[in-house]
Amino acid sequence: MTVTRGRVLLALLSVYLIWGSTYLAMRMAIAGMSPLFMAAVRYVIAGGLIYAFLLWRGHAQPTPRQWRNAGLVGIFLLLGGNGSVGLAMERGVNSALSATVVAITPLCAAIFARFWGHKPSPREWAGLGLGLLGMLLLKQGQGLEGSLPGFLLLLLAAVSWSFGSMWGKHQEQPSIWMASAVQMLVGGAVLGLVSLARGEPWTLPASRESAWALVYLILIGAIVGFSSYVYLLASVRPALATSYAYVNPLVAVAIGVGLGGEVVDRSELIGLAVILSGVVLVCWPVAEKSHD
Repeated sequence: MTVTRGRVLLALLSVYLIWGSTYLAMRMAIAGMSPLFMAAVRYVIAGGLIYAFLLWRGHAQPTPRQWRNAGLVGIFLLLGGNGSVGLAMERGVNSALSATVVAITPLCAAIFARFWGHKPSPREWAGLGLGLLGMLLLKQGQGLEGSLPGFLLLLLAAVSWSFGSMWGKHQEQPSIWMASAVQMLVGGAVLGLVSLARGEPWTLPASRESAWALVYLILIGAIVGFSSYVYLLASVRPALATSYAYVNPLVAVAIGVGLGGEVVDRSELIGLAVILSGVVLVCWPVAEKSHD
C-alpha cells in the first residue's frame, strides 16, 4: 500500500504540475506551427521513443486487439481532446481559459463511468460540484477571454477525453507503458491525417521559443505526463484520475500570469480557492482503488 500510495502521489503530482504548464507551452508552440500538425509531431515522436525503448527491453508486442483498443483510446484522447484544445487556441483562446473549461472533465468522466457501474460517492459528487462551481467562477472573470467557437471546441475536448478515458478502462489493452506508447502513436498518426485533410502547412517551428516549447511538450508533457495519466486510469478511481483537470487551471493561471502576460481578477482567485476545496474532497483517500 505504501508503494502504491507513493506511485499514485507521484503520478498525480506529474499530471497536476506538468499538464498545468503545457497549456502555455502549447500556445507558444502553435505560434510557430499548425495546431494539429504540432500535436501529431508531439505524440508520434513521444510514442515512438517509448515503443522503441520497450522493444529494446524485450517487451512483448501488443496483440491486434490491444492495438485496436489502445488506438481508439488514443484517438478519443489526442484527436478529440488535445487536438480540440489546439484548435481552440488557434482561435485566440488563452491558456487560462483552456485549462478552465477543460476542468469539467472530471464531471463528464463521473457521468460516463456510470455506464460501467461505477457510482461516485457523495463526497466525490460534492468535490466534483465544487470543482465545477469554481470553474464557473473562473469563467466570470474578465481576464479569461475567448471566442464562442473556441469555447465549444474546449467542451468537445472535455467530453471526448473523458469518454475515451472511461471506455478504455474497460477494454483489453497492453501494459501501462505500452498502452501509453500505442495510444500516442495511433492518436498522433490520426492527428497527422486530419492535419493533412485541413490543409495545414507542415513546417518546422518558426522560432527558438516555439521549438523549445515543442521539445518540452514531447519529453515532459507527453512521455512523463501522459504516461502518468495512463497509470492513474489503471490504478485509481475515475474521479481521482481526472482530478488533474481541477488543479491544472491553478497552474495554468499562475504560469500564464507569470510568464505569458495574462491577467486574472478577484472572481478568478475566488474560483481557484473553490476548485482547491473540491480537489481535496475528490482526492481523499488518495490511494483508494476503483471498484467498478
